[in-house]
Amino acid sequence: MKTWVGTLLAVITICASSGVAQEYAVGADVSFLRQAEQQGVVFKENGAAKPVLEMLREHGYNWIRLRLFHTPTDLPNNLEYTIASAKTAKQLGFHLLLDFHYSDTWADPAKQFMPAAWKGLKHEQLVNAVFAYTRDTIAAFRSAGVLPDMVQVGNEVIAGMLWPDGHLPDNWDNFVAFLKAAIAGVAAGAGDSPHPRIMIHIDRGGDKNGTKFFFDKINLYHVPYDVIGQSYYPFWHGEINSLRDNLRFMAREYKKDIILVETAYNWKPAEYVTKKDAPFPESPAGQKQFLDAVNRVVKQTPGGLGKGIFWWEPAVPPGPISSRSFFDDNGNVLPVITVFDSPRPTADGSHETSGQSSSFAFP
Repeated sequence: MKTWVGTLLAVITICASSGVAQEYAVGADVSFLRQAEQQGVVFKENGAAKPVLEMLREHGYNWIRLRLFHTPTDLPNNLEYTIASAKTAKQLGFHLLLDFHYSDTWADPAKQFMPAAWKGLKHEQLVNAVFAYTRDTIAAFRSAGVLPDMVQVGNEVIAGMLWPDGHLPDNWDNFVAFLKAAIAGVAAGAGDSPHPRIMIHIDRGGDKNGTKFFFDKINLYHVPYDVIGQSYYPFWHGEINSLRDNLRFMAREYKKDIILVETAYNWKPAEYVTKKDAPFPESPAGQKQFLDAVNRVVKQTPGGLGKGIFWWEPAVPPGPISSRSFFDDNGNVLPVITVFDSPRPTADGSHETSGQSSSFAFP
């Protein structure tokens, strides 16, 4: 009998009976922020240097997301780095979404590399390794006083995880065993503390058919989870109308909370340099228009099940993804940060807002 099966059965009971409501998450993945600060990158608002997390909080953000690699060699996101980032955010009142990649480097639909420490393990050994690693990681966060509020068990797992053992569509049984072991590990690591909510994350924001195939299978296997996570980048995942249709489908079909856990748009020409179908200008103003429009679509999800949106990533060192940042090449904050600003009094005593979701600013 696997050591984690009893824990998983308890998780299934909790998920089946839980009526916990998810507040609307105004979030940002800030996994590169600490590295940028360590490299001396200066982020500014109104011409003055200011901590990014303070800026985000003052502009209505209430969640952060942090990714975690097993034993990274070229990227900063190891356990020590991630706990330190979590401590800074928690001190400012942010909720935490922890994103397990179950890899030493990037895991996404095109690649799910096995951690070097696990290579050569047989399937049953891998399952137990996933459980123990997840349990011990969550316990470390709990001991540090930064227990995550939500956990992703895998990153964009539309094609599985821990390849080749958990590669989809060929190895659904193996993949589901990894998911269930990870979910049981989260619960075991949390101990007597409230268990983090469980998110299953794929990258099919504009793909209703792909979403249906994946989550129908997940439900067929009785995987216990709380939240559907989706990625949506218009240059890869289609028009906003496709996102709207998929959100409506997921809400009606699965009746789960849904979070758009990754989205972004460029403030300078990048993805649409040679294309003619850009949905918004790749400019500071267009970037803000994009976030406002996508957030409106999430908020319109039937049943109030559209529960939030996360930007990937707002504050990064100079490099290929800095065109999606909230800051220009000189470190000055861009208009996109104001989308979730709180209502401002006007001369006639009414209130104006810069975005549909301003009422969800962090209290």
